[in-house]
Amino acid sequence: LKAIVIDCPKTFDAPVADPERFKAAAKKFAKILLDHPVCGQGLPAYGTNVLMNIINEAGTIPTRNFRFGRFDKAAEVSGEKLAEVATARGGKATHACHPGCVMRCSNVYPMPNGKVCAPIEYETAWCFGPNLEIGDLDTVAMLNYICNDVGLDTIDVGCTLGVLMEAGVMPFGDSQAAIAALEEVAQGTPLGRVIGGGPTNAGKLYGVTRVPAVKGQGIPAYDPRSCKGNGVTYATTPMGADHTAGYAVTANILNVGGTVDPTKKEGQVELSRNLQVATAAVDSTGLCLFVAFAVLDNPEGLPTVVEMLNAQYGINLTVDDVIALGQNILKVEREFNKAAGFTKADDRLPEFFQIEDLPPHHTKFDITDDELDEVFNF
Repeated sequence: LKAIVIDCPKTFDAPVADPERFKAAAKKFAKILLDHPVCGQGLPAYGTNVLMNIINEAGTIPTRNFRFGRFDKAAEVSGEKLAEVATARGGKATHACHPGCVMRCSNVYPMPNGKVCAPIEYETAWCFGPNLEIGDLDTVAMLNYICNDVGLDTIDVGCTLGVLMEAGVMPFGDSQAAIAALEEVAQGTPLGRVIGGGPTNAGKLYGVTRVPAVKGQGIPAYDPRSCKGNGVTYATTPMGADHTAGYAVTANILNVGGTVDPTKKEGQVELSRNLQVATAAVDSTGLCLFVAFAVLDNPEGLPTVVEMLNAQYGINLTVDDVIALGQNILKVEREFNKAAGFTKADDRLPEFFQIEDLPPHHTKFDITDDELDEVFNF
């Protein structure tokens, strides 16, 4: 099952208990977003792929299946390059993914074959770019397009292709081989079925131990050895290696919501814990995750979110109530995982992150199992 489509002839506005109060809070929140350098400048200019050059410069961009932290052709698949090419071809460097979005970080990328890929996100540009040592934006777009067409997650597919390149099925950096392999998914060939099965499955079938995945889900575009807060999130989030569940890049790399040295272990467990709680709460509101940048830096951010909730539903939540909501969501998710057979042994990163140095920082993931087990102590 790939999708459920509902054809609704009528649309309606969500009911709002106090429209005027809600409008005032929403207007205030929009200003909070637009006044923030990430939400109001970086994302509207270049979309999420504004991160490519930033993460590469930070030495945290997983390259060649997580062997290196920098890629010498990162600029060729960056947000700046995407904006240049998309605009020249009549596409859009950025646009709103839905009416009313003030950040407008989506994009429309026309491909040489006349088709359109929309959008190309940073994590997608990473997994089909630096991760595979491919420095060509049109290749990234084509791989993205195929994933959209057949209904596959780009991060998982990129990690799977990295494992296959590790196994010698195709060379690193071979654009055409990667495209040809991914096209086999729709054909239902043995290789296509392997790719569709994800990175953990591919590693088992080809005898590869260097598999960047947690709980079967591919690890995204920030190496946990030089962005250790994200490493804690990858290991412990109930969903598997999900960067969005506790995006520690904020304090580790972007100095948003404070600063925690990304290469040291101190403070990473607390950072990930707090972000996972906050993210679970924000996700339940329906707000875009990217509001977190402004919310973390502006003391009025979270109270304004609470004000919007109270105005919409006619309730009287406090900030503490919303934090408790996030904690409860995580407890429920972990109880589900426990019932499904997951244990704390599944809240771990692959071993190679702990024993191999990551250039250029030459750091390992050194947060202990006992420390990881403390993440959900609330």
